[in-house]
Order: sequence, then structure tokens, then C-alpha cells
Amino acid sequence: MTESAREGIDITRILDAPRELVFEAWTTPEHFAAWYGGDADVPLDRVSMDVGPGGAWSLVIVVPGTEMPFHGVYREVLAPERLVFTLKDATAPADTEGETVTVTFTDRGDKTTEMVFKQRGGNLTAEQYAAAEDGWEAFFDALVARLTSL
Repeated sequence: MTESAREGIDITRILDAPRELVFEAWTTPEHFAAWYGGDADVPLDRVSMDVGPGGAWSLVIVVPGTEMPFHGVYREVLAPERLVFTLKDATAPADTEGETVTVTFTDRGDKTTEMVFKQRGGNLTAEQYAAAEDGWEAFFDALVARLTSL
């Protein structure tokens, strides 16, 4: 990779929900399945979350004609402030941890939360990071809708 190559994703969102609720949306299977994947289907019976350091998580996004499995391991869980976990899909080499995702949740008062999302690892090309960022943006739009319904 060259020095100008993209090596991650950075997204910040201000969410109209209390920090505890946003954290819960990331760590409860029913909530996570409702927004992860955006408009795609994530069957609840295909979601597993052992939310704690060293605990595993997995889910399958189902779109017409294909299934996309994702999985990883929680490295840090500091409720309701911070999550750090690994992220792999079916295309990731078996001998890598995949990408590392760090999400911090800051209480801004007035029941709003600043969510800062970072994905790092250098395992994707610049084009793959751009596509993944578009995917996360769609997921976060679905997260906003989920939080509004709670």
C-alpha cells in the first residue's frame, strides 16, 4: 500500500437517543439484528452475541440469492461508553483477525449521543473501504430508525 492508501473508516453521528439506549442497540441481539445490514434481512435466529471481553459474536445478512456471514470477538466492552471488537466476513483470510472496530458513545445531554465509529486493519483495498463505509452509513441510517421506534 502507498502512504496515500486508505486504511480505515471514520464515521461520527449525533443520535437522538440516550447513550445507554444506543449502547443497548449495539449489544442486544434483537436490536442489533434490526439495524445491522440496513434494509437487508438479519434473521434473529442467526445472531449470536456473547458481549464481554473475549466473547464471540456472529450474524448472517440474507439478501435475495445469497447469505453474508460476519463474525468476530469482543476485545473491550465498557458499558455504555465503548465497544472494541474484531470483524470478519467470509472473504477474510482465516489466519487474520480481520478488521478492528472501535465505537465510542458520548453523552451530549438532552438525551443525545455522539457515536464515533472507527474501523481499522488495513485488510481492505481503498475501494473496499469506500464500499464498506457506504454500507456502514446505510446501517447507521437503519440504527437511527430503530432508535426512533424504541
